[in-house]
Amino acid sequence: MRLPRDLSGSDLAHSLRKLGYSLTRQTGSHLRLTTYEHGEHHLTIPLHSPLRIGTLSAILADVSTHFKLTRERLLENLFG
Repeated sequence: MRLPRDLSGSDLAHSLRKLGYSLTRQTGSHLRLTTYEHGEHHLTIPLHSPLRIGTLSAILADVSTHFKLTRERLLENLFG
């Protein structure tokens, strides 16, 4: 599955709720999300629209490492 090309930061934050992430704080144009599933994990997501592909890829790589999922499996869970 390909990465979505038109995904905004707020859309990504909304999709990550499926994995237990919740908004911890917002500083300027960046969101800080935290999950306590499989241990504590923090993410910082810029509120850009759309997110750059490299930024999106790095965020999803971090999430997939934390949850020990393949990238394909993570994309199916979030966007499939």
